[in-house]
Amino acid sequence: MSERAVLEVIALDVEDAVAAQAGGADRLELVTEMAADGLTPSVATVAAIRAAVDIDLRVMLRLADGFAAGDLDRLAGMAGELRAAGADQFVLGFLDTSGGVDLSAVERLVAELDGCRWTFHRAIDRATDRARLRRRLAGLPGLDTYLTAGSASGVDAGLPTLCAEAGRRGEPGYAQTVLVGGGLRLDHVPALRTAGLHAFHIGGAARPDGWTGPVSAESVAQWRTTLDTAA
Repeated sequence: MSERAVLEVIALDVEDAVAAQAGGADRLELVTEMAADGLTPSVATVAAIRAAVDIDLRVMLRLADGFAAGDLDRLAGMAGELRAAGADQFVLGFLDTSGGVDLSAVERLVAELDGCRWTFHRAIDRATDRARLRRRLAGLPGLDTYLTAGSASGVDAGLPTLCAEAGRRGEPGYAQTVLVGGGLRLDHVPALRTAGLHAFHIGGAARPDGWTGPVSAESVAQWRTTLDTAA
């Protein structure tokens, strides 16, 4: 029997979180400002969502659009405040000006997380060398997931890369879960599941009215059903 798929849904507020859990989401990614592709939400929002649902939450650590770390002292302070509010899983990822991983910035935040599990987000899709980025991050504590479309252009273009990386699971740098997201559609699912991928991330696909509207429990349930029935 194939491994049960994990479904992660982006939530901006309590309404989104409750609908996503009702639809069958396993985990939420908590962000604000989707016009900037997702920034760190407020402590109050995270605390309210934590009180409203009982599924896993991963909180974005990102101050501005793009992949530069920015004010690391501020980010580290926010991570501490979020942990104090009950957050215990996170999402982060920074590149330097040459397109390599900003390892010093990542290590600074990982030290602040003190063993919490975390996802390296789609900065990997903008990296000049994906394999080198994975090798450099391989030993960091808590890193268990890469959120990736396989390409900066989205899953349509990245599908061959995603399937190839799935086949390397267990190799050095490839032990982490590949969480597929970025232009992901329901029709991508069969090929991805056949390749052995079992974790999926949706944002706009859970919102029939786009980012101006809330998460739809029915849309999430459609994804849940598709993931559960695809081989």
